[in-house]
Amino acid sequence: MNDIANLRKSYERAELNESASAADPLQQFDLWLKEAISGKLPEPNAMTLATVGSDLRPSTRVVLIKGYDARGMVWFTNYNSRKGQQLAGNPFAALQFHWVELERVVRIEGRVEKISDAESDAYFNSRPLDSRIGAWASPQSQVIEGRGILVANAAKYGAQFLLQPPRPPHWGGYRLIPEQWEFWQGRKSRLHDRLRYRPTAQGAWVRERLAP
Repeated sequence: MNDIANLRKSYERAELNESASAADPLQQFDLWLKEAISGKLPEPNAMTLATVGSDLRPSTRVVLIKGYDARGMVWFTNYNSRKGQQLAGNPFAALQFHWVELERVVRIEGRVEKISDAESDAYFNSRPLDSRIGAWASPQSQVIEGRGILVANAAKYGAQFLLQPPRPPHWGGYRLIPEQWEFWQGRKSRLHDRLRYRPTAQGAWVRERLAP
């Protein structure tokens, strides 16, 4: 058996300091995401989404960010899924991006809301046809007898909607409104750089260093 306790890596690619980082966390995120994309990292838009249900037990899964601006970070999913049900009861969540090749992590915490129907419609209609049919075919997070159920559902809805499937009422977008950001840059000797941004009562952001 491999001895995972002895697996180690020295982080020495870059640094993150107060003077060279953006005063606004969204600008810093935009810079890092664009560097991950231009560096051709695998799925640079993948992020871990953490939610907490009524049982107070956390749950995580990987989703894809599909938009971001001053209002927040947007992704799309089935509202009836486990995450959707948890967000309906507890509309707070955390996101994490991990760009391994750049030795960087971004963590974002905040309140979650559904985006408008118009925004969800616009994105849904931009998706490939098979993905639009898939949104109808999959009863996400429910127990099914086998993959044949999904195949049969896809055939059913494909025949029903042909080339113009409408957006399912149970499918759409969420937006996380950031209330705290953290940017982590790996450094040598485990003395990593961590910068946290938190809002002030006046709406500005305070940037502060955290011990690694």
